Amino acid sequence: MAIREIRVVPDPVLRTPCDEIKEITPAVRRLVDDLLQTVDDPGRAGLSANQIGVNLRAFSYNINGKIGYILNPVIEEKSGEQYGDEGCLSVPGLWYKTRRADYARVRGIDLDGKEIVLEGHGLFGRMLQHECDHLDGHVYLDRLEKEERREAMRYMRNHH
Repeated sequence: MAIREIRVVPDPVLRTPCDEIKEITPAVRRLVDDLLQTVDDPGRAGLSANQIGVNLRAFSYNINGKIGYILNPVIEEKSGEQYGDEGCLSVPGLWYKTRRADYARVRGIDLDGKEIVLEGHGLFGRMLQHECDHLDGHVYLDRLEKEERREAMRYMRNHH
């Protein structure tokens, strides 16, 4: 179990779609431990496996004191709209207003291979969409308007 270093843009691992977890191995169990430990820090809402350099479909979350994880998440439903500040551990120091669905429902499995569903509105809904984006090789900056995205990329080049 370890708190892992977080990869930041432009690390190519953040741009690589993650692989489905086919088998729950000891390495996958260790990954989940590390994800849970690394997300357990004030101000961390979610953490995907590729943010700690592992190319597998898994993320952990830490919202309103509730910490958990999911493997092989798939977004099943989104509805409504929210437009609010979003940040990312892989894009340190930047916050931008980002448009998301208000509600999201995600289905995946736990370490016993049992199906789990995570769903929620507001911040929890935003986190589910944000982490699933990571697993597809996207960061939230991809969702910004062109000008803002250019400005953010310039900032990252100059500050990291």
